[in-house]
Amino acid sequence: MDFKGKNVLVTGASRGIGKATALAFAKKGAKVGLNYRSNDEVAKQTLAELPGEGHQLFKRDISQKQETQSLIEDFVNHYGQLDVLVNNAGISIFHEIDQVDFDHWTHAWEKTFETNLFAVANLCYWGAKAMMKTGGGHIVSVSSRGAFRGEPTKPAYGASKAALNSMSQSLAKKLAPHHIYVGVVAPGFTETEMAKETLTPAERENLLRESPFKRMAQPEEVAHAILFLASSEAAYSSGTIIDVNGASYLRS
Repeated sequence: MDFKGKNVLVTGASRGIGKATALAFAKKGAKVGLNYRSNDEVAKQTLAELPGEGHQLFKRDISQKQETQSLIEDFVNHYGQLDVLVNNAGISIFHEIDQVDFDHWTHAWEKTFETNLFAVANLCYWGAKAMMKTGGGHIVSVSSRGAFRGEPTKPAYGASKAALNSMSQSLAKKLAPHHIYVGVVAPGFTETEMAKETLTPAERENLLRESPFKRMAQPEEVAHAILFLASSEAAYSSGTIIDVNGASYLRS
């Protein structure tokens, strides 16, 4: 896969899967715009690690709908066109129905959907509009196995990812005549910096038991699937949801 001459925007790009994805695109010759929300120091460090030239930081809180428009517009103004949009940014809030009060419950649902679904929908809208003007492009969104198996401790997360899957497949059909290809990658639990910092030894052991490989996904493994769906080789795979979960959850 070769992305020389391509301009790629990755949301949530300063850490974890987003960082691995930005690095992978840069190694393949792309110019990468890295969206992040707040941590300037970490974002600058990620930018410094990208090989090649022409990469740029875009600080935006994409849960605010007006910032999704300005993000796409500023990216296009900087690079000339948008070839690949990777919707990676997401949040996860614990809100077990038998453990939280109603205010916490509604807050979790509202905040989760603002970032995991509404922001993605808005970015797809503005991103697709930009791509239509230049002959097409690729949109790849990061979902989760939780969209299929349920998330009892954070049901809004699973619901938001299930909705993201459905929206993406609807857009794959609608945008095909415009040569815009839409795909989804659904990882299992991934061994990011945040996971290493927050998981207790017992929680980590439970997660390792879920996969017959007895390990978690690496961010780079998820990034490989994202790059495939963003490539010309995957054009006829538009509408596909690729599972990257180490056989921890299987569907047919």
